Amino acid sequence: MASRDEVKAAAGVPRILLDNVSIAYASPRGRLLAVDRVSLAVERAEFVVLVGPSGCGKSTVLRAIAGLNAAESGTIAVDGKQVNDPPEHIGFMFQRDTLLPWLTVRGNIEVGLELAGVPSPQRPSRITDLLALLRLSEFHDAYPAQLSGGMRHRVSLGRMLAYQPAVMLMDEPFGALDFQTKVAMGRELLRIWETERRSILFVTHDIEEAVALADRVVVFSPRPGRIVAEHRIDLPRPRNLRALRTDPAFTAYTSAIWETLGDGDPAAA
Repeated sequence: MASRDEVKAAAGVPRILLDNVSIAYASPRGRLLAVDRVSLAVERAEFVVLVGPSGCGKSTVLRAIAGLNAAESGTIAVDGKQVNDPPEHIGFMFQRDTLLPWLTVRGNIEVGLELAGVPSPQRPSRITDLLALLRLSEFHDAYPAQLSGGMRHRVSLGRMLAYQPAVMLMDEPFGALDFQTKVAMGRELLRIWETERRSILFVTHDIEEAVALADRVVVFSPRPGRIVAEHRIDLPRPRNLRALRTDPAFTAYTSAIWETLGDGDPAAA
């Protein structure tokens, strides 16, 4: 018998659906419209990246999908079910890691398994698999303070994967890292995504990062955030940012997105 997910996939139900969504906040000067009539679908195993000026509502959209912000109007659904509270099997990764400093790498990853309700006897093998996937096996007993920034982000990613989310929401997760570490983490994320095939909605200000990662880049306007363009990234996978930077197609995609953001001027974003 087909599972519910398989039935929904066959019926063409998107993993994430935003239909004419507007989100507003109360401010000292009254109602502040953050997101205005945004409609967006993310399919199963699709990697979608949101870009746009600071304060345009990209992170607000992620928080709304996670059930942390309420939409003022429109509909948000995950796997065909309207979001009124935090949905099951949604993973959220922030710009700053949120590791528990008193737990080891293994212990922090196990938190995700606990949240997912994985029985204790099954956890050791799953943790071992994740440590190998993240290339952290030799650091399993290290504490967060003993790890580099990139390794801490890998542990955060491992904890999210341990939770086994159908959807991974990632809000500038590598934004605080230096360029070399960011590229390395992007490469790790793509390698893991190609293995796990989760649906990912990723926010970044880095246009090259967006093009290197995405199946589709969605461009937001200044606040109130509206979708002003979508670019399907038809570059072969697996991808390597170092190699892509010399590819004319990669340059064409990044230039087109810059033009959408502000006449090709990086300062406009």
